[in-house]
Amino acid sequence: MRSARSHKPTRGEYFCHMKLNMAEEEDYMSDSFINVQQDIRPGLPMLRQIREARRKEEKQQEANLKNRQKSLKEEEQERRDIGLKNALGCENKGFALLQKMGYKSGQALGKSGGGIVEPIPLNVKTGKSGIGHEALLKRKAEEKLENYRRKIHVKTQAEEKAAEQFRLRLKHKQDEVKLEGDLRRSQRACQQLDTQKNIQVPREPWYWLGLEEETEEEEEEEKEHDEDEYKSEDLSVLEKLQILTGYLRGEHLYCIWCGTAYEDKEDLSSNCPGPTSADHD
Repeated sequence: MRSARSHKPTRGEYFCHMKLNMAEEEDYMSDSFINVQQDIRPGLPMLRQIREARRKEEKQQEANLKNRQKSLKEEEQERRDIGLKNALGCENKGFALLQKMGYKSGQALGKSGGGIVEPIPLNVKTGKSGIGHEALLKRKAEEKLENYRRKIHVKTQAEEKAAEQFRLRLKHKQDEVKLEGDLRRSQRACQQLDTQKNIQVPREPWYWLGLEEETEEEEEEEKEHDEDEYKSEDLSVLEKLQILTGYLRGEHLYCIWCGTAYEDKEDLSSNCPGPTSADHD
């Protein structure tokens, strides 16, 4: 008999077998693989990672709570709460003595029953601070709060005062600008009215606009001055305005705020509200 020999595949059989295996596997270039709809919304992978991290963190916290051993203070607190919740029984000597004297559970103390019904609450001090320390801390906190309120009040007052001073300075500056404008108008009107009356030299150099600077240079060269006469530098803008408007009203019957030259003094007094700007507001 011939011994059975293993059949060795030919080259053609080998390639045919490889083609069959490739047909059974998935073709990665086929439409079924390319057209798979994937969820590509922006931020979705990050949201999934965040949710997974939160889930793991919650599980870890639950495991820590289960495995955590209670401290001595926590165990004492639990035993104390359990003991305070349970009512006293006959095994308690104090409660037994009260019952012998006629006391019943839930009854008020005293002969007439006007005492307390509930026992005095137990205030257990667990900290290491001395007696009165909490009151001291409370007093210090109140003092700190009062100092803070006082500082805020002082700061608010200072800000209000600064704002008021700023408003006053601004108003004063605006008033000065207005006075200077009224004085220039009065100087122009005085120069024009004096010229119409053939007055070549003003009564005072500053009565006319632009003439005061020229006369100042001349006055510096002169050595003798009359002591009774006042200098224009000694007068404020308001004083100059009052003097000049008085001159215009008396000499020319003219009011700069009315902008009118009146016929006579009676016409001026009856039709003009007054000699100041406030009278014309």
